Amino acid sequence: MKTSKTSRLSPVLFIFLLCFGFFSQGALAASSAVIVMYHRFGEQDYPSTNLTLDQLDAHIAELTSGPYTVLPVLEIIRKLKSGEPLPERTVGITIDDAYRSIYTHAWPRLKAANLPFTVFVSTAQLDHGSSQNLSWDQVREMRDSGVTVGHHSVSHLHMPKAAADEIDKEILVATNRFRSELGAVPHLFAYPYGETSLAIKAAIKEAGFLAAFGQHSGVADGQGDVLYLPRFGLNERFGGIDRFRLIVNALSLPVREMTPADPLIGSENPPAIGFTVNGGGDGLPENLDQMSCFLSHEGQRAEITLLGPRVEIRARQPLPVGRTRLNCTMPAREGRWRWFGHQFIRVN
Repeated sequence: MKTSKTSRLSPVLFIFLLCFGFFSQGALAASSAVIVMYHRFGEQDYPSTNLTLDQLDAHIAELTSGPYTVLPVLEIIRKLKSGEPLPERTVGITIDDAYRSIYTHAWPRLKAANLPFTVFVSTAQLDHGSSQNLSWDQVREMRDSGVTVGHHSVSHLHMPKAAADEIDKEILVATNRFRSELGAVPHLFAYPYGETSLAIKAAIKEAGFLAAFGQHSGVADGQGDVLYLPRFGLNERFGGIDRFRLIVNALSLPVREMTPADPLIGSENPPAIGFTVNGGGDGLPENLDQMSCFLSHEGQRAEITLLGPRVEIRARQPLPVGRTRLNCTMPAREGRWRWFGHQFIRVN
């Protein structure tokens, strides 16, 4: 039987090294998880939100044959919030919107592979009774087999454009529909289009959700904003197996002091963008000078100024109306990449 290096140390020496930081937390346990996001499956008329069945089969083969641990997203969130360790290369699977192809194509494959997932449901999609969407009976069937159901508002609303009372109504009406149809209220929320703001996050917190998810790339960790967690979106264009492997092997780039604090951009445009890199479970990265950042509206590498662990990013152009994504990556160990993302929203 193999013996680890740490187990050969005397208990006194091990405690001494641990207390004085000779082992990073990451050497003992991972503290992050990659969460992926899908929408449709085998619906070739919608390539921007669809994944081909061949791509889905390749993703499942990778997750079941590689060094990954796929856990229910609710379990991942609870461990991140409590500070419990997660296995190395933990992955969570989410599917947004209640499209019928989840039931006909994705669920049978994921169930056969014993891969748990969460489906985020906008209740009006089910209530309309369209053949393109799930029915409540199908949601109950999946729920009873172990699928987690998440909250996605009533009408898939552009929430930053709505008044506060309309947002509260969207949450409350959907909550009542979940309680009526499923006998329980979801613990997890996904912002439609990944769009949020400080005021919207406050409403989600007030409603009692454990966590909420955007649609910006990045690795979720215990130091991030639990009400604005990242997910890697996958579709036909960005769902190739090489990119999928890159994503599910990504490492966290833990940050704090994000500016602007509000994802909803106001009169200062372009805003002053920046964040401070935190020492996470893997310790503070030493190669910040190798970081590259991109703003989606500019199409080129952004200008970066490093002030110790502080990263300042200068946008060359004002952020346009709609969604703008920031992606920052840097090389890490074993050919893996650290990845941080953020999404801004600007309304008329």
